[in-house]
Amino acid sequence: MGTAALLRAAGVGVGDEVVVPAFGNVEVAEAVATAGALPVFADIDPTTYCLEPAAVEAAVTPRTAAVVVVHRFGRPADVARLHALGRRHGLLVLEHGESESPYDEIAQRRERAAYLDAKLRGVRTPEGGVGHTYQQYVVRVPGNGRPDRDAFARAIRAKGVECRVPVKTPVHRLPEFRRCVSLPETERAADETLALPVDATLTKRDMQRIASACNALGGLLQPAL
Repeated sequence: MGTAALLRAAGVGVGDEVVVPAFGNVEVAEAVATAGALPVFADIDPTTYCLEPAAVEAAVTPRTAAVVVVHRFGRPADVARLHALGRRHGLLVLEHGESESPYDEIAQRRERAAYLDAKLRGVRTPEGGVGHTYQQYVVRVPGNGRPDRDAFARAIRAKGVECRVPVKTPVHRLPEFRRCVSLPETERAADETLALPVDATLTKRDMQRIASACNALGGLLQPAL
């Protein structure tokens, strides 16, 4: 059953608010709107890229009926705190998961992620945490007043490294969901994050090439003092 159907089945609809993340997953906001409710955006935790429980609590109003939690990049959200918050406020808490991969594929991605963790310089590597499956290996390219992430991405693509910007535009900046809301961690993550390849098909030589291409750009990445 989809998110919209689950919300409707729980009696969530017109006049209700549902707290959702703005960092990607526009389909979650669309599902809330399809159910007749209003999506309300809360900020993310800068480490997990999932909803930050304190930010969710700050977004709760008397009209709030539910929270939709999205797990991102293979790292789970802090569901224990979010479910506890839901119980305190009498809210439905739904989890929007990612497709699961076979265990051997996850193990290989973790191995490649560990290699990059050890080799990369000048970017902030992701914190693993319990249960991280590295559906995407997302680094931070620190900004210093220039669009360093985009310049970095162009440069390593020119060296044959496939990479992608995981969230180009946060949902609260899209025309159909535009809101005047302060989401500093969401905005920062949208500007700085870049997903590097850790696919199970990559060879040791591929991984060496990725690390070398990234590390060659270290001078570009020094944050402003």
